[in-house]
Amino acid sequence: MPQRKRALIPISTRRRLKTDQDFFPFNSLPVECQLHVLSFLSEMDKCNSALVCVSWSCLVRSGKLWRVADYSRRGVFHLGQEGLLVSNREFERWKAWVHHYTHHLISRGASLLTLKASFDLGDECNKWVELLSHLLENVHCRDLSHLDLNWTFTLLEPLDLRVHTSSNSHQDNITKMDQVNNFQILLTKLVHSCPRITKMRLHFDWSETSVSSITQFQHLRVLELKYFWVFKGVSPNTLETLTKSLPNLKSLTLHLLVPLRNLGISYTLESLSLEFLDVSPSRGLVFSCLNLPALRELRAKKIVRGITLDRRTRLRIQSRWPCLYQVLREGTPKLQALNNERLLPNWKEQSYRELTSILQQSCYCLQHLDSWLW
Repeated sequence: MPQRKRALIPISTRRRLKTDQDFFPFNSLPVECQLHVLSFLSEMDKCNSALVCVSWSCLVRSGKLWRVADYSRRGVFHLGQEGLLVSNREFERWKAWVHHYTHHLISRGASLLTLKASFDLGDECNKWVELLSHLLENVHCRDLSHLDLNWTFTLLEPLDLRVHTSSNSHQDNITKMDQVNNFQILLTKLVHSCPRITKMRLHFDWSETSVSSITQFQHLRVLELKYFWVFKGVSPNTLETLTKSLPNLKSLTLHLLVPLRNLGISYTLESLSLEFLDVSPSRGLVFSCLNLPALRELRAKKIVRGITLDRRTRLRIQSRWPCLYQVLREGTPKLQALNNERLLPNWKEQSYRELTSILQQSCYCLQHLDSWLW
């Protein structure tokens, strides 16, 4: 049988077929899928991908691809001592990057879900509060859900090695007031621009203004508040108001340092939604009453502060405080774990050796703290 002759295909047609075969299938995906794939790239890789072709360049300009504003990254520059000790020249270079990064996010029309920053908001020279306000005013941040803000410290600022005098101490007080005032201004702006924040981690001054502002974030589910000034006390009513005013709060971490003048004060917490409470970073925080029907895990720790008290003074103070075991029995019916240890099902009916050992580490009552050193 004679063989069939292979049909002759013109060169132009073969080239067209080859082009069709080599066509990158990524471009045939829906735009939302393309954006989702590119979202896994680092910010530097996203910028480099814009050089691939015109269609990718258009994708990279989409605000949906820029969801994170992270000013806290130390890996931007390779600095000595993990970025803690920097020269003035390195700091100026980093500051230029901060402003360029802000302009980049604004020009891309970023649609932020996460904001991380570490700036001294009391710095009147660099005016970081104005930079953050400018960012919030010029990007889409209505859907911002995660805020991680240290407003007391600029991450890569050179150390001030000057000798501090009494006048410097006075200036430090003024600086702290500037920090608080600018923080409250920024917090007010966040309330109006980003009402849907669900996770927040920041230093807190516990002023009436700041507490009033933070209770307006009604979608908050995870909250971590660090202490701002060791000499700033927190009244029991303030703490109770905070937890009662956040109906969706599931996780709360508190860094509280009770001043010596307030030694003997105890606190009440009430929340119908709270499931996780961590007060282990706190010092001198004692609970007199807990109304936490949904709480499943508690972390609490006694931290020795090096205070020496005579027996009479110690007994007078401790006599005001109930045992943590009784407080938990009455106010946390669903508690399952204490200090990372799972509780036995009958822990409320009868204490046991392991539970007693945990209470020795976390309770300030007469039974579990018998020492002259606090």
